[in-house]
Amino acid sequence: MQELNSMLQHVEKYYNEKIATFGRTPQGADWKSAESQAIRFDQLLRLIHPEGLFTINDYGCGYGALADYLENQRHDFSYRGFDISEKMIAEARRARTQSSKCQFFFEKSLLSPADFTVASGIFNVKLEIPESEWLEYILATLKEFGELSRKAFAFNALSSYSDPEFRRPHLYYADPLHLFDHCQKNFPRMVSLLHDYPLYEFTIVVRISRSGD
Repeated sequence: MQELNSMLQHVEKYYNEKIATFGRTPQGADWKSAESQAIRFDQLLRLIHPEGLFTINDYGCGYGALADYLENQRHDFSYRGFDISEKMIAEARRARTQSSKCQFFFEKSLLSPADFTVASGIFNVKLEIPESEWLEYILATLKEFGELSRKAFAFNALSSYSDPEFRRPHLYYADPLHLFDHCQKNFPRMVSLLHDYPLYEFTIVVRISRSGD
């Protein structure tokens, strides 16, 4: 697989152009609407059963829409967002200059383990990258999620069951059964595959068992 930073440079440019064109909106993160974004967040947040304050990593946070959503749902949380797009991070920071509960980084090394890690849309835009290399990137990133999460992590991807006539060549359509099987074999202990909501995608939730839990 080509060097990761080089591989993702074109993806970063893609999202930089989206946020520059559409600003701090769902379209600025390459989503169609606020409604579909809310459906997506609802699926990802099935991993959370908070009894109080929890910490969460948003891996591929964009302009911080998930942080807004968590606040609107009245969760008590501490949030760290990471994105490869410096322009996305700049927008997120501008919107939250007075917030002490949210931090945003474009340096992945600044992330640290949290109760939960979520990732929305980061596996969709492969551009010209070969599918085999993109799948290697996905599996390597899932390993990072496991290392960053104390209780659970969740991610979504476009589904290979999407109607062929609606597919776009620059996007990656993942096999949900393959990723479910990978997660079941590589992360203890409980894995859920959510493929029953009205978007051309699926969500996988991995609940992590630690010794002594």
